[in-house]
Amino acid sequence: QVQPVESGGGLVEAGDSLRLSCSVSGPAFNQYSMAWFRQPPGKEREFLATIGRGSIVRYYADSVKGRFTISRDNTKNTVYLQMNDLQPEDTAIYYCAGRYSRTNTPPKVAGDYTYWGQGTQVTVSS
Repeated sequence: QVQPVESGGGLVEAGDSLRLSCSVSGPAFNQYSMAWFRQPPGKEREFLATIGRGSIVRYYADSVKGRFTISRDNTKNTVYLQMNDLQPEDTAIYYCAGRYSRTNTPPKVAGDYTYWGQGTQVTVSS
């Protein structure tokens, strides 16, 4: 059973940084594409970043490019999201997602991901 579990959320002030972690149980983590999504209050879930199996290919949403960095440690079955210069509009529940991939190119659409965590709340005060 593959199960992502997010951690690292919290309440911060505008301009602060946070690093989210997603620990994935189950085998063959190094064969999974991993991604981060978020759902702001009253809005739909949106794509943030994704990373391929070998960490070579990474994609970012325009809204976070240059501020957020996705990375992974296959020895720890963990994917990270480093978030810098957080702003109130970054307030959301942040989700980690994964799927088995035959290639190094990760998808950017939520519907393409099989496994989802429960989410971690990030709140940014102004």
